[in-house]
Amino acid sequence: MDAEILKFDPPAGVAQDLELGLRRLLAPNPSPMTFRGTNTYLLGTKEIAVIDPGPDLDDHLDAILASITGDQRISHILVTHAHVDHSPLSRKLAKATGAPVLAFGDVFAGRSPVMADLAARGLAGGGEGVDAEFVPDQIVREGEIISADGWEVEAIHTPGHFGNHLAFAWGDACFTGDLVMGWASSLVSPPDGDLTDFMTSCRRLNQRKWRVFHAGHGAPIEAPNDRLDWLIAHREGREREILETLGKTGAARAYDLACQIYTETPTALMGAATRNVFAHLVDLTGRGIVRPQQTLESEAIFELT
Repeated sequence: MDAEILKFDPPAGVAQDLELGLRRLLAPNPSPMTFRGTNTYLLGTKEIAVIDPGPDLDDHLDAILASITGDQRISHILVTHAHVDHSPLSRKLAKATGAPVLAFGDVFAGRSPVMADLAARGLAGGGEGVDAEFVPDQIVREGEIISADGWEVEAIHTPGHFGNHLAFAWGDACFTGDLVMGWASSLVSPPDGDLTDFMTSCRRLNQRKWRVFHAGHGAPIEAPNDRLDWLIAHREGREREILETLGKTGAARAYDLACQIYTETPTALMGAATRNVFAHLVDLTGRGIVRPQQTLESEAIFELT
């Protein structure tokens, strides 16, 4: 990992000022999937929006509550998506503060028909883990404005990493959850992740000019549009590798393609690599570029059309 990225190492449980009206609180849940931990954001100076309360850890709950001082109160709890490192603490925080939990919907909201079909036929998600019990108090729709004393955000439905994923635009800044991060490319793991939606969401965000992204993990992204350009190009490059390899082999499963493409990947990570390739194959199938020889499933044999 780049040395500059590794410099991001704030203490967990300490609210740090990022700019006027915005603080960040790092949850104590570091891992290979979460980097230093989940970023919980505190937006506002009087009425506070907690964005991504994080994992179900009492220490983190205590840290959030301790950061609210004087005449401040938590008025809103905003959740970008229902992974276990972002949403579970919302229930305890809502109980402690009386603030409503706002999100796009439960764990099935926003899932594409293709991914719903894969899930119905038994494909389970991989990666960070799903907060299966997550249900918001209030449903937030695309373009909805959420506001309180001193702040206003616009909800942008950004599926791809997860079907119910929201980004929250705060002027020319954006809270991007796990769709766009600076420390790593986002995980897209079917059926919870959908590469077709991911690329659409990245391109939609890239239609605006942004000053900064505040992601679910890692440091602020100071060149947001450049990062989006990189993410899109990275996925397009992986697609070319898959198509070139499939052209040489004639027909192959996702796992076989992953083994030929991810030649330096440790064995323990080949499952994630295979899911990534499968995500591309599902997208390519939808676009009519490849096809499964029989049913679209993770073990299917794919060929060029």
